[in-house]
Amino acid sequence: MRKLTKEVRCGNIKIGGNNPITVQSMTNTDTRDVNSTVNQIKRLEEVGCDIVRVAVPDMEAAIKLSDIKSKINIPLIADIHFDYRLAIESIKQGVDGLRINPGNIGDLEKVKKIVKKAKERNIKIRIGVNGGSLEKDLLEKYKKVTPEALVESAMRHVNVLENMDFDNIVISLKSSDIHITIKAYELMSKKVNYPLHIGITESGSIKRGTIKSSIGIGYLLLKGIGDTIRVSLTGDPEEEIFVGKEILKSLGLIKEGVKIISCPTCGRCNIDLIDIVSNVEEKTQNLNKNITVAIMGCAVNGPGEAKEADIGIAGGKGEGLLFKKGQIVRKIKSEYLVDKLIDEIKKF
Repeated sequence: MRKLTKEVRCGNIKIGGNNPITVQSMTNTDTRDVNSTVNQIKRLEEVGCDIVRVAVPDMEAAIKLSDIKSKINIPLIADIHFDYRLAIESIKQGVDGLRINPGNIGDLEKVKKIVKKAKERNIKIRIGVNGGSLEKDLLEKYKKVTPEALVESAMRHVNVLENMDFDNIVISLKSSDIHITIKAYELMSKKVNYPLHIGITESGSIKRGTIKSSIGIGYLLLKGIGDTIRVSLTGDPEEEIFVGKEILKSLGLIKEGVKIISCPTCGRCNIDLIDIVSNVEEKTQNLNKNITVAIMGCAVNGPGEAKEADIGIAGGKGEGLLFKKGQIVRKIKSEYLVDKLIDEIKKF
């Protein structure tokens, strides 16, 4: 059962409490290039991104945030490192939240100035602690990056914010090591009631990063830990949303959307199953239909083994079978299989 955490508002999205787990991403455009950044955010919106974050490397980027925000429909988060003045300017530009790593912001007074402005505008702050940027004294104390060091770093800054009567807080404790990340979140979940933003940082390429993130994020969600997620991948940010949504679907944490199941193929397969599955995924990714679709390579795996699917196809020589709930509906020529399947999905 998911832990009931404090509800925090981020623009028009609520994080924590009984609210759905949200999926986030981060742009990889130059934030100073408003058109490119907005276009990428629009594409992210189309594939189901709930919250988007942008890098703010300098004051020019910070000043462009209001223009970006005026052109998008999802909450905008400013990602701040090193310079507290960028955080303050981002707040002035109307962002819905900040992500700061207090360990690299500098002295306590600078953090307090950020908190003061955030409190005035009632925007949320994510305390984002990473294994690669722990405070020097904690690295000396623990000798290396440990779950306990990550938690102590986060708690240090939670206390700063709470002492200023600020509790509009989300917390993340990320490492590129799955074991360290999981343990850190488990420890943190026992200490606080704030929403947790979970993910594996610097997880790698689309293939390897998807595997690492699915293991780490999936494990934590199964333990009831996590209110918002980001799958960090080296690639198109749209892939992060696809993987994040699929993790949630696989765990039964979101119902909307078409769920596709398919066989791994073997020597009995007489159709280009890999291409068909990819094609159907692309054409159904934005369909708001809570159904399960089976795409099977032959009559052995479908419709028999896929009888729980709402609708499906099974390939054959020159033709395939269309079936619903394990019952064959009709035969279809191979070249029309995908189009007919999509038609049936839309009509379902």
